Amino acid sequence: MANRLSNKIAVVTGSGKGIGRAIAERFASEGARVVVCDIDAAAAISVAEGITASGGVAAGLQVDVSDKRSVEALVAASLQKFGRVDIVCNNAGVLDDFTPLGDVSDELWQRVIGINLTGAFMISRAFLPGMLGQGGGTFVNLASMAGLVAQAGGLAYTVSKHGVIGLTKQVSADYGPAGIRANAICPGAIETDLSRSFLQNSPEVLAVVESVPAGRQGRPAEIADLALYLASDESSFVHGASMVIDGGWTIR
Repeated sequence: MANRLSNKIAVVTGSGKGIGRAIAERFASEGARVVVCDIDAAAAISVAEGITASGGVAAGLQVDVSDKRSVEALVAASLQKFGRVDIVCNNAGVLDDFTPLGDVSDELWQRVIGINLTGAFMISRAFLPGMLGQGGGTFVNLASMAGLVAQAGGLAYTVSKHGVIGLTKQVSADYGPAGIRANAICPGAIETDLSRSFLQNSPEVLAVVESVPAGRQGRPAEIADLALYLASDESSFVHGASMVIDGGWTIR
């Protein structure tokens, strides 16, 4: 194993599958001890066991990022297991099926905002005191190209990801002098089980996705590589950035 994250403790939300799983496994491959957490406890434990079998160190925990008590329990369990947390990756998120304003129900709005934005807020707030107490830490937040432009998601999703970018900038502005960095990743269409199930029923959207300059969807491993850079000391002068990795979608 390499050591770009040697002696670091990382928490990755929504890491039972997809992009989050790729990030958790990449962090572990670079020496981090990883808290793999997901609303699906069995998935989180399975990923953690896989990391351990590969020679890494990980713990699988259940968390509902939209529930304050669940978040508090995650923080307590993480600190009990590893003593501190150096890196928090707010990855947990849901889509909204490109639903426009007039069709957004209260339930859809509350679910998408609750997980994508309020979840990132509550996780960040809960881990902040420990970072301040130890003199520093790093937040890596998964936003989206929908946090920068319209038409890359539905109303609720687009608003939630714009909010994640705002959260990232303000945390960095407020706590950068205290040794805390926050940066966001803005992926385009990434091939995961979640996106695959949606796109197979939306050929017109798939055609748009595959018309980007790169000519394909992205891969979770490519997002994980960028997350690793932002989590490592190599990006020590990167504060409050929103880094786009979308195959060229947003340049068209």
